[in-house]
Amino acid sequence: MPKPKKPVPPTPGETTDMEAYEPFDAEWRRIGLTAPSRRALVDAKLYKVSDLRKLTESELSSLGGLGKSAVARLKVIMHGKRISFRL
Repeated sequence: MPKPKKPVPPTPGETTDMEAYEPFDAEWRRIGLTAPSRRALVDAKLYKVSDLRKLTESELSSLGGLGKSAVARLKVIMHGKRISFRL
């Protein structure tokens, strides 16, 4: 019996069908981010809050589709989990 295929994130700009993002944006949905914010994070290969430590705050803010409100919400959650941005 063949192994099930591991989900592969969509290529940025490939589709706006949010179903393609579902296997990757569960944590962002739980946080309550909007679809454009979730797409921007998944396209940047950021799938969970702990992945944000790979970025500087400036890099996060410059992601297309991520508004000031989403960045502020992520910063609050990061602070609560004692995760900091890369310097």
